[in-house]
Amino acid sequence: MKSCVKAQDIQKSPVFKMKYFLLAASLLLFLLTACRKEDKFTTSKGDKLEFSVDTLRFDTVFTELGSDTRFIRVYNRHNESIRISKIQLTGNQQSKFNLNVDGVPGDKHEEVVIYPHDSIYVFVEVKINPDEPLSSSPFFVYDSIRFETNGNIQHVTLEAFGQNANYIPNRWSRDSITLYSCGGGEVIWDDPKPYVLYGIVAFDNCTLTLPAGARIHVHGGLSRTIDPTNNETIVYNSGRLFFLENGRLNVQGTVENPVIIEGDRLEENFNDADGQWTGIIFGAGSTGHVIENAVIKNSLFGIYVDSSAELSMKNVQVFNTSGVGLFAYHSTVQAENCLFYNNGTNAVQLAFGGNYDFTYCTLANYGTDAAALSMGNGICTDEECSIAGIRVNPLDAAFTNCIIYGSKRDEITMTDYTFSQGQDILNLHYQLDHCIVKVDQLLDANMGFPDFFDHCNECLTPSSQDALFVSINEDDYHLDTLSVAEQKAKPVTGINFDLIGTERDPAMPDIGCFEYIYE
Repeated sequence: MKSCVKAQDIQKSPVFKMKYFLLAASLLLFLLTACRKEDKFTTSKGDKLEFSVDTLRFDTVFTELGSDTRFIRVYNRHNESIRISKIQLTGNQQSKFNLNVDGVPGDKHEEVVIYPHDSIYVFVEVKINPDEPLSSSPFFVYDSIRFETNGNIQHVTLEAFGQNANYIPNRWSRDSITLYSCGGGEVIWDDPKPYVLYGIVAFDNCTLTLPAGARIHVHGGLSRTIDPTNNETIVYNSGRLFFLENGRLNVQGTVENPVIIEGDRLEENFNDADGQWTGIIFGAGSTGHVIENAVIKNSLFGIYVDSSAELSMKNVQVFNTSGVGLFAYHSTVQAENCLFYNNGTNAVQLAFGGNYDFTYCTLANYGTDAAALSMGNGICTDEECSIAGIRVNPLDAAFTNCIIYGSKRDEITMTDYTFSQGQDILNLHYQLDHCIVKVDQLLDANMGFPDFFDHCNECLTPSSQDALFVSINEDDYHLDTLSVAEQKAKPVTGINFDLIGTERDPAMPDIGCFEYIYE
């Protein structure tokens, strides 16, 4: 049956007009939305986000419980929308930060969209209580925000300061070199607040005095500078305390209140971490340096004493270093009641001669490939170490009542650049008296020093089965109850107490930096 309805009648129908309008509107909306760039998402790995800053810094030093909020802008510079799969804090254990992404709070956000040539705001809040222990609220608080986009991983670093401290020269100077010169006067760091050092802090024509209880924290890491001669970038280890020829360090700690010099990372897992800062350098020709009752730890090296410099050490501990504990180069060092351990190479290295006197010291060297003590009277000026490239400087070294021991077969190594195996006493003079030593190949008749024990008066050479220290695994170098070091030292006038203030037996003291306490 054929329809009798005419076309013009349909077009005049109200129902037809409504359907036509809806269809036309839907088609127009489709065309409009199909052309919107906002609905097209880039999937190219080359299309990355841009940020208003690479590092968001909070320069407020909190003196009471407080918070601060700052923001970064995240830009989409591309012609299509970009979908951020994930925005989140990386979750550093010491993190004190919270996030808010475009008004939505939370430390983790997913599927965040930024339209073409648009941006979003990421607000960051830091909340710090400076009265908490340093392990909970350290000087330097950090974290980072992680952005995952099209397989790309990008970060923005977050930095804040958790403690009210003396920041030298200031909190943003890790690539700086700061020189103190006080006209031959004295700078005393006696503020009860700790001192946090950034970059290289140097002293010349000035004495730095650190009184009892002073705490010095050095911020280390890699720094960069531009070489003006060729405009190239130079990368170097930062975090140094440096004393030029007319600079002087005077550390006056006490047994009860020692001076502590260490890194600024005080979280628990950094307690024993080495290499956190560079070390203390006494420049060539500088004299009068005194370090008494101090702890120096967690650095690349502990102390570097350059040519002709002079240092006196008393009751000093140097440990957890990546390299040598004490490196002395053609210099003069006196050390009394000092302890060196957990050093990545030598505990003590005496290079290119010099004058050295160690009394009641313990050089404990376990688990490294280098000897506890290394001594030499020369240097090589060419790679082949040819005779023409050798320079000799006399070495005069004395060790009294010292323990020089560890896990290697030889914990003492010596190099005689005159090739006379120590027979030229004007250029290589060494004497050990009432010491505990571990040597083996050093005694080799052809390559070593077969007459070593002629220079080692009343020395002991215990085996690894003999009792010596309380616990090597726990880094406890007090003497064991049955230690072979007990009552084997000779009395030394003027040294009546050990490293921690224990009175030494006046007639039969113990070898090493610790006197055994009989109960």
